[in-house]
Amino acid sequence: MTGNPFGPKGWTPERMGTLSGKTYLITGANSGTGFEAARVLLSKGAEVVMLNRNAEKSDAAVARLRQEFGAAAPVRFIRMDLGALASVREAAAEVLKTVPTIDALICNAAIAQVPERVLTVDGFESQLGVNHMGHFALCGLLYDRIEQSRGRIVVVGSAAYRMGLRRIKFEDLNFDRDYTAWNAYAQSKLAQLMFAFELQRRTMAAGRPVGVYACHPGAARTGLQDSFGLRDRLLWAVLKWVVAQPAERGAWPELMCATEAALKPETLYGPTRRGETVGPVGECRLDPIALDREAAARLWKISEEKTGVSWPL
Repeated sequence: MTGNPFGPKGWTPERMGTLSGKTYLITGANSGTGFEAARVLLSKGAEVVMLNRNAEKSDAAVARLRQEFGAAAPVRFIRMDLGALASVREAAAEVLKTVPTIDALICNAAIAQVPERVLTVDGFESQLGVNHMGHFALCGLLYDRIEQSRGRIVVVGSAAYRMGLRRIKFEDLNFDRDYTAWNAYAQSKLAQLMFAFELQRRTMAAGRPVGVYACHPGAARTGLQDSFGLRDRLLWAVLKWVVAQPAERGAWPELMCATEAALKPETLYGPTRRGETVGPVGECRLDPIALDREAAARLWKISEEKTGVSWPL
């Protein structure tokens, strides 16, 4: 992209005003970019509800935030495993019971580069199941509440969507044959972006007051790499100090998509330098494969059928 609509320094949290009275949901927020996003939102006066799988780590994350922002800091967690649709439904029900307004749902959680093929309890290849199917179901279950709040859905993708097979493997979504960690991860991230832009189009066509935006964190030093195989973990242990930025910077694109006014449709936001791995946050190059409407519509239909979640769109 040439130029940056937010200036040479790109978007930074300095652009955020007070968020008092607003509520943000973040998946995968007990560490990494999700945790850093929670920190910034709390610092601006918002309430944060974390949707995390691990209760022990979530308790520790809440304790850290309350140590920083005070014992009364409005942060809590609801247990949710994106790899189990029953857990997603239970968490969504708890959200609808206890969270009256949702100013933004930030779909931040992810797993990556799972070395051996693993299926979720619902029978999905694990990366597709967690990164796409779980979030697809969660967003659908909470959509009406988000609409009532005139809120937003933020899908956190990855530049890895441009890698691997560069398509959705409709004939073999779960990689029953020829599984590789890279191809499966890239497919899951392409699925997320296709979902984001299809939801964006459907929402706009229906005139619904929901903002839908897509971003990626670039290369950030987080715990995402914990699911890597041994070789990739060792390689990342060296490379992360050369090509990656702190998790705090990796959180800026999702914070921008959750709060900044007048963002563009069919646009991917994130770091803009060194192959879009680091640097000022702005508009990134978007490969046409992410805007394939026919594939997105097909993926949407399959996702509704396989998750059992029918959207009001």
